[in-house]
Parts: sequence; C-alpha cells; structure tokens
Amino acid sequence: MSTSPVAPHRLDPAGGCPHADNARLLAGAAVARVVLPGDVEGMAVLGHDALREFLAHPEVAKNARHFTALREGRIAPGWPLLTFATVHGMTTADGDDHRRLRSLVSRAFTARRVEELRPRVEELTARLLDDLDRAAEAGGGVADLRRHFALPLPMGVICELLGVDAEYRERLHQLSNQVVATDIAPRDAVAANRELVAVLAGIAAAKTERPGGDLTSALIAARDEDGDRLSQEELIGTLVLMIIAGHETTLNLITNAVRALCGHRDQLDLVLAGGASWTDVVEETLRWDAPVSYFPFRYPVRDLAVGGTVIPRGTPVLAGYSAAGRDPAVHGPDADRFDVTRPGREGAVRHLSLGHGAHYCLGAPLARLEADIALERLFARFPGLDLAAPESELSRHSSFVGNSVRALPVRLGR
Repeated sequence: MSTSPVAPHRLDPAGGCPHADNARLLAGAAVARVVLPGDVEGMAVLGHDALREFLAHPEVAKNARHFTALREGRIAPGWPLLTFATVHGMTTADGDDHRRLRSLVSRAFTARRVEELRPRVEELTARLLDDLDRAAEAGGGVADLRRHFALPLPMGVICELLGVDAEYRERLHQLSNQVVATDIAPRDAVAANRELVAVLAGIAAAKTERPGGDLTSALIAARDEDGDRLSQEELIGTLVLMIIAGHETTLNLITNAVRALCGHRDQLDLVLAGGASWTDVVEETLRWDAPVSYFPFRYPVRDLAVGGTVIPRGTPVLAGYSAAGRDPAVHGPDADRFDVTRPGREGAVRHLSLGHGAHYCLGAPLARLEADIALERLFARFPGLDLAAPESELSRHSSFVGNSVRALPVRLGR
C-alpha cells in the first residue's frame, strides 16, 4: 500500500486550466499529495472509482473538527480556503446534523418543485437573450455571454427562491467570487467573508420583519419556532451556501458548455439536427469540463486506504471532479474528447461532478433544468453563435476550485 512518496503537487492559487496537471497526476496514481495555499499539506482524490468510494465512505467526515492542522492552530486567519472548512451549514456537517440541515431546504429542490420552476426559468431566459442581443449590438457585434446570460440566469433564479431583492445580486456575486478565490490576500479574504455574512444577515433581518413565501422566510421560521432545528449561525451559513453554490456552479456549467460546443461544431450540429439532446450536452459538459475542479474539504477520521494510497487521519482532502471526469481508466483512451453521444457507464454514474453519497448536490435538478433550457433557447435563437476570441486567449478563474473562464466574448451570428 502506497503512502504516496512522490513529491506533492503544488496547486497554483491563480487557478488555470486543470486538465494537463490532472492527466499527469492521474498517470501516477488515483490519489495525489498536494500543497495548498499557505504551504498547508493536503491530498486530492482524482480517479473516478477512488473518488466515488471516498465520497461515500462512512469514515470520511466534513466537520472541520477533524481537520488536524486547523484544530492544532496551524491555519492562519485569512487563509483563502477557510470558509470552505468553517462555514456553519450542511457542507460542513455530518450525520444527524447534516440530515437536519439538509431537510430544512430539500423540499425546495425536489424534482417536482424544480419542474414547477420551468415556466419562470423559460421566461427569465427569454428576457436575458434579449439583453444579450442588445449588448452585442452595443458592442459592435460582440457580447460577454457569461456576464449577460450565464450569470444572471442562475443568480436570478436562486435569489427569487431565497427572496433576495435584485439590488443585492451584483454585490453578492462579487463577494461569492472573492470567497471561492484561492489567490486572494488574507486581509481581502477576511473582509469579503465579513461583508458577505453582513449582507446576508441584513437580508435575514429584513425577512424577519417582513416574511414572505420564500425559502429565507421558511428558514427563519424554523429558527424562531424551534432553535434546536436551526441556529442563527446555521441560518447565515445556509444562505452563504445557497447563494454561492446556487449560482456559481450553474454559471460555470453554462459557460463551459457554450465553449465546448463552439469548439466542437460537429457536436453542436448533431444536437441541432436532433441526433443528441441538450441533456446529453449538459451531462457531457459536466464530465468533460466540470464546473468545479477541486472541491474542499473532507477528512478521514482514521488512516484510510483509497485507490491504493493511504490518506492520513485529519488530512484536508480535495474532491478532484475535473480529473475524475477524464479518467481514462473509466472513460477510455478518448476520455479527453468531448462527445455528446458518449454512452453512460453501465451500472455506474456517468460522472461525479455533482457529488456522490450523502452530500450529493441538493441543487442538481435545478442546475440541470437551468442549463438545459439556457442552451436550447440560446442556440435556437443564435445557431451561428461562436467565440469572438480564441480559447487560448480566454482568461481563467483565479481559483483551483471553480473551473471556467472570467469572460466569454461571443458573436451571435445573426
């Protein structure tokens, strides 16, 4: 059994395209030692089968009390990944606490409830396509699809669910970007987290005074009716999770899908001709260019053998979704090829990009619905849409957590 003697891979805080590094690391082992910002030692699970096992393992925890370096005071204030470890919510809870917190919001994301949102998502998509068209006219035929379409769609939907007024949405997105950035300075990280918490606390306070039929009001009612069900810290932590996860992942998914289709016109033509569905596009994008590359954190509660490598107890472990999506051991020698007709793996999931096990993404049905509608309506209206800059010139996220580009300039091809 390996204890991974190979020199650890130092993750670049500035982010960038992960796929070349992933391929190199996967060629060595399904699990790799990594160095996180601040010279914090960690590990990443990269192989599909190893990650599937790890995500559902009963001796892997999410609560940061199991994070040895944090518990021993070796993590500095302002560490850029600290929020991922310490936010009070379902992503850092285990067992009964996790089930309690998840149950408070799960009813808003059932398949039936999400399907009821379809008309509103379609209405918002149509309006945003008009906005994108106007932006292109004003920009000499070029518009940033990410800014004018891929961002406001999921942000609009999640904010409506939470009852967050439109005036807050741009700032909440900016703060979310700072919270998930891995190259942010400690002082800026602290300031961004404090402001995000303050903004959401202010929204919660307003909803306490004037409750409505939204999810935030329902969470406040749970807090006030029975404090054992939800504390104030858990309320704010849940809102942080809903805002960030509720739009960042889908934003990257839509952006990455458009990039993939523009770079593989044969695949786009196949879909437009009815040879594959938009659902196929969404699932293949999730596999081929996962919206989240390395997601923090999980901690083995004992020394644990995964994929032939021992992960020591208390190690902060990243879930390597983008690596698992292109694992040739599972997806074959053409794993790095974008193919919307790629069959699902018999007896197993096609990808792990929305998680696996108890912490499987609660918003997965909503993300899929939004992306499916967005892509279908976008290319129905602008079938000749193409990138206005080479893929190699697109600036990447300043994070190894989120996997996408900062802007996506396109020509609509009327």
